Amino acid sequence: MKFIVFALALLGSPLFVVIAALALLSFYGSGIDLSVVVIEMSRLADTPMLVSLPLFIFAGSLLSASGASQRLVKLSQSLLGWMPGGLAVVALLVCAIFTAFTGASGVTIFAVGGMLFPALLKDNYSERFTLGLLTSSGSLGLLFPPSLPLILYGVISGARIDQLFLAGILPGVVMLLLLAGYCMRQGRGVKKGRQAEASEPLPAILREVLWELPLPVIVLGGIYGGFLVVGEAAAVTALYVLLVEVFIYKDISLRELPKIMVQSMVLFGGILVVLAASMASTNFLIDQEIPQQLFIWIREYITSKYTFILLLNIFLLLVGALLDIFSALVLVVPLIVPIASAYEINLVHLGIIFLTNLQIGYCTPPVGLNLFLASYRFERPIAELYRATLPFLGLLLITLLLITYFPFLSLFLVDIIWPG
Repeated sequence: MKFIVFALALLGSPLFVVIAALALLSFYGSGIDLSVVVIEMSRLADTPMLVSLPLFIFAGSLLSASGASQRLVKLSQSLLGWMPGGLAVVALLVCAIFTAFTGASGVTIFAVGGMLFPALLKDNYSERFTLGLLTSSGSLGLLFPPSLPLILYGVISGARIDQLFLAGILPGVVMLLLLAGYCMRQGRGVKKGRQAEASEPLPAILREVLWELPLPVIVLGGIYGGFLVVGEAAAVTALYVLLVEVFIYKDISLRELPKIMVQSMVLFGGILVVLAASMASTNFLIDQEIPQQLFIWIREYITSKYTFILLLNIFLLLVGALLDIFSALVLVVPLIVPIASAYEINLVHLGIIFLTNLQIGYCTPPVGLNLFLASYRFERPIAELYRATLPFLGLLLITLLLITYFPFLSLFLVDIIWPG
């Protein structure tokens, strides 16, 4: 029967069907009552932190359907466009913020990348640099709150989501600074075109984005100010974005709203079903003590936790290049967390390592998802994207090493808020 399941996977069956079928067959073959799978799904649905996922997804869907990206580009360009490589740095910043709230690199490449690609070319940046920049920047914001993968990792691993939100900030900033430094260096030899200058004065642009600027404050200020838990912050954010984009900016009509709600809930439903099926399968592996046996086997060959983390990075880069980030999290996190805990690796630090690897995997040749999305969006051969992303990929890998072997980058802010 398991051969049939693998055949279904090769034929392109939905991931949740394959995972659920494997879980059911494993339980059945071990003589365990299959109702345990239903119980697991019910338990997952009652997880308090899970409620934040659909709400943040809905808020991100509203932002991606509105004119928020255009307003954000105008503001960033007005503030940073004067500096060497200014428009390239603007692209980094806007992509990071947009991906943090929408949770999807594909949306960023199509919405923000499609808008900035001609602007960067008009500003005399080379096509190769522009392609590499926008392809690599598509998933930059995954470390910043309220990133959906951060929330999902917290739900699966049991790590605190509010701590994960803080832990991703410094590593994300380091990543942005390294890439911004490279962009500024490249921009020194570029003669600025008209795109480098904002078309409107800063006060006018600030009035345009006045209602969207408080979004990070609502999320972070509400949680760490002690006013809101993560689920409540998600509800307030979703309501605020709804009121701003539908009734104040009027970018989204009431007629479009049901369609956006359906699209966002379909996305959440897909994540929930895959997660439930994966958790049921994970429980079987735990019952059979598979992680413990795997740890004993690994421990025979790898005694240093730093060597283990190095090999884990290589493994996760491959996983990130082959799977989308949600599937990778639900499949790999339950297996790795017990082993990492045995090596005394902090789960919050591990989460940032996980997401950094999966983010880089998106633009890692030969099958990184961002490469194919950018190839389709910008109508360029995939081989051209390979060459264009290599300098940015190198900088991202340097950041990964810093994050991996200097845990204080991830834990500094966490330790300040929760000392000891």
